[in-house]
Amino acid sequence: MHRYRTHNCDALRMADAGATARLSGWMHRKRDHGNLLFVDLRDHFGITQCVVDVSSPVFPEIEALRLESVICVTGEIVRRSDETINSNIPTGEIELVIAEIELLGPADQLPLQVNSDQDYGEETRLRYRFLDLRRDRLHRNIKLRSDVVSSIRRRMTDQGFTEFQTPILTSTSPEGARDFLVPSRLHPGSFYALPQAPQQFKQLIMVAGFDRYFQIAPCFRDEDARADRSPGEFYQLDIEMSFVTQDDVFEAIEPVLHGVFEEFGGGKKVTPLPFLRIPCAESMLKYGNDKPDLRNPIVMTDVTDIWQGTDFKIFASSIEKGSVVRAIPAPGAAEMPRSFFDKLNDWARAEGAGGLGYIIFGDGEGKGPIAKFLDSDRTAKLKETASVGDGDAVFFACGPEADASRFAGQARDRIGAELGLVDEDRFDFCWIVDYPMFERDERTGGIEFSHNPFSMPQGGLEALENDDPLEIKAYQYDIVCNGIELSSGAIRNHLPEIMYKAFDIAGYDQNEVDTRFSGMINALKYGAPPHGGAAPGIDRIVMLLADEQNIREVTMFPMTQQAQDLMMSAPAAVDDSHLEELHIRVVMPPTKED
Repeated sequence: MHRYRTHNCDALRMADAGATARLSGWMHRKRDHGNLLFVDLRDHFGITQCVVDVSSPVFPEIEALRLESVICVTGEIVRRSDETINSNIPTGEIELVIAEIELLGPADQLPLQVNSDQDYGEETRLRYRFLDLRRDRLHRNIKLRSDVVSSIRRRMTDQGFTEFQTPILTSTSPEGARDFLVPSRLHPGSFYALPQAPQQFKQLIMVAGFDRYFQIAPCFRDEDARADRSPGEFYQLDIEMSFVTQDDVFEAIEPVLHGVFEEFGGGKKVTPLPFLRIPCAESMLKYGNDKPDLRNPIVMTDVTDIWQGTDFKIFASSIEKGSVVRAIPAPGAAEMPRSFFDKLNDWARAEGAGGLGYIIFGDGEGKGPIAKFLDSDRTAKLKETASVGDGDAVFFACGPEADASRFAGQARDRIGAELGLVDEDRFDFCWIVDYPMFERDERTGGIEFSHNPFSMPQGGLEALENDDPLEIKAYQYDIVCNGIELSSGAIRNHLPEIMYKAFDIAGYDQNEVDTRFSGMINALKYGAPPHGGAAPGIDRIVMLLADEQNIREVTMFPMTQQAQDLMMSAPAAVDDSHLEELHIRVVMPPTKED
């Protein structure tokens, strides 16, 4: 018989009754029924109920053990009585009668209960993450993550992609976030950077003559945490392909994501292939952002012309100053009580808006606080433009275009949720395409890259030389699922003259490009193929599949919101000898007392 176990804790069945088995695991629960003591024994695979009679010599030892102690038990497998069968677990028809026990690892008093769903708060959960990971929901999430990664690897390989690993110690790059820097011992005063993404390396792999690359890549960004973003590090499915158009990239990625979400989505409907493609400007107009949740059927429209020149001065005067008005339909909202509209108004004020004007349609006319400012012709045009009728309502957002779109998009999400319009049993995918190549920096007024600086502009060099930079679109795209951006990607700029010109528009002279991106620009001068790719986020994919609201719940060892690892006490100060070896002196920021 094996030293520790003959079976896993989910393996025994009725067919094993009468046999002797040995199991090892953690004491998940104990139930004292007087003459009988029941122990639920748990390992990675499942739970088996074990039982010991008060007359057994091992009874006192088991009774004295704390939960989460690791034990090895040996005994006969017996059939449970009909009234004690537990149909909720695979081993629920049998139990092991303990004849022998060995204590493998005693447990101290627990700081959190493993057999409970009680929330112990971020600090306790992350300080004792090894205990938190034993809990069923989190344990299943991490196993799901592993299964998803394995499935992705298989699907990528089946499509002819080859997996390569790119460097972790590299140079800084303009990816849009702060780098993590690593001091060089051999080169005093110089620093490596941890990669924000393997962007330049994967392009160099294409220049090197490899055709289809992928990697489950670690990425490092010194940025603040959010519900869908870990502080410090994350993983992405990094993809690059040679001799491809944008359509080719989509056709390679869509089957992988569709297949993974069908395999692990728990029966939820997945958008059929091909996925919908929405230009960025259209997405901003209809949904108020570039990551729309298409499970919400509400589609917004521009109704600036309808309110222009009316007696509703709040809108009319703002329009004269360049503002726009967005209409947010609310299907069926006419049946809602007044408190529904008041609640949304209160929410709007809490968001910093003056309120949320609305019109309710019934009996062929519009009603509500601002309905009187529209004559019959304007009201009819509003109903047609917003695709509403009797029984519906329309809410409005007014302001500068960017602000109005953003707030209207938030209102769309809020109204859809309040009216129960969002279908929770779907995974709705779409591509957002035709992103602007450049944007204006609101602080400096200068022109900067809006997305990836290594993207190919639509129209090539001619567009860069002759068109308004703010009107130039790029072959850049995002893939979105249920309002979560999973990936950014692009067809890359593989021609040096276009790269120099694009960076010149963004304020980089040729010498700076040659210095900061020497590896990339030099490679492009020796014959680079047209190429492109994307990088769907592994953490966000698993978060959606696990139906979790926070990425921490699908990450093995996450940091706190303040980017601290409480379990391993990182970041931490280092001793002076280590700093001296690296030629570094620490200068602390001034305190209030200073």
